Amino acid sequence: MLWIEKYRPTRCEEIAGQDEVVRHLVSFADTGNVPHLLVTGPHGTGKSVAIECLARRLYGGTWREDTSIFNAADLFSQGRGYLESDERFVHLYRKDRSLIANFKYIVRWHASMRPLGADFRLMVFEDAQALTFEAQQALRRIMERSCTTCRFVLSTTHPSAIIPAIASRCLPLFFAPVDNEIVRSCLEAILAEEAPDSDLPSPDDLALIAQAARGDLRKAILYLQLAVESGGAIGPSEVPGSETENITISAFDALRSGNYDAARRIVESLMIDYGLSAREVAHELGRVAERDYNDPRIAVEIARTDHLLCHHANDFVQISTLLARIAREVFGEEGSAAL
Repeated sequence: MLWIEKYRPTRCEEIAGQDEVVRHLVSFADTGNVPHLLVTGPHGTGKSVAIECLARRLYGGTWREDTSIFNAADLFSQGRGYLESDERFVHLYRKDRSLIANFKYIVRWHASMRPLGADFRLMVFEDAQALTFEAQQALRRIMERSCTTCRFVLSTTHPSAIIPAIASRCLPLFFAPVDNEIVRSCLEAILAEEAPDSDLPSPDDLALIAQAARGDLRKAILYLQLAVESGGAIGPSEVPGSETENITISAFDALRSGNYDAARRIVESLMIDYGLSAREVAHELGRVAERDYNDPRIAVEIARTDHLLCHHANDFVQISTLLARIAREVFGEEGSAAL
């Protein structure tokens, strides 16, 4: 069994490294007063599990029946096939209607469902950045009409992809990258459960795993399980690199040749087509830069961008600004000719 599932929190208090957000969620559940929510933050910081824990605390044993969860990325990438294959939607799906027409009908139907022993139900959209503009416009109108019987929760790594008409109706909750010390303490607790008599991984190995995870607790737990089951022989440096590495290299090649527009399009494709968050793109750029360029100016610019992104800055603006600074400061006139 995967440890990320075995040690998945079931109560709000078990969520690590997000004390301020947890405090709000507990207050919402205990008072029964939940606003529309826009839940944002990098992968592996607890967004999905926090929504689940909120539903558990709010509804108790009927939380599954009173919560409708839509994965927007699957819906709009697989299209009608997703609706046809999911038992929750197959009885509502109409073959003679378009995908967006089916989306509107299904969301309206779920929003109109009477909750069991509660005043409202939760409507959750995971990977909400995948919602098309037309889908978001439709969702805005449904939110207006269903606000007394339904609360909408949008979870995303790209808050800038949510239209202002929806974002302004939601309370933003930002899940920051989990602090390395908190990640390490979580790994130590899991290790004490799973391998109490083993001296591998060592405390230094745990520190390396926490550093390699870069605030992604889910990734850190996966690294730990890999290290333990391999006898401690596999460290973070041996974990296979990202499939997007070659694309990131091509972005640097474009900057070096003076083609800023091409570099910007390449990194935007990492965010739009490959689903990477802006911080993950910055980390990809950092890894390639450290290996191929080893220029402290690039490290400084990436660190500055990472700091801004941790404080809820606009993803696309900050990444574009990062590329412009690298082009100007590192590759000089040749790299900034297209700016």
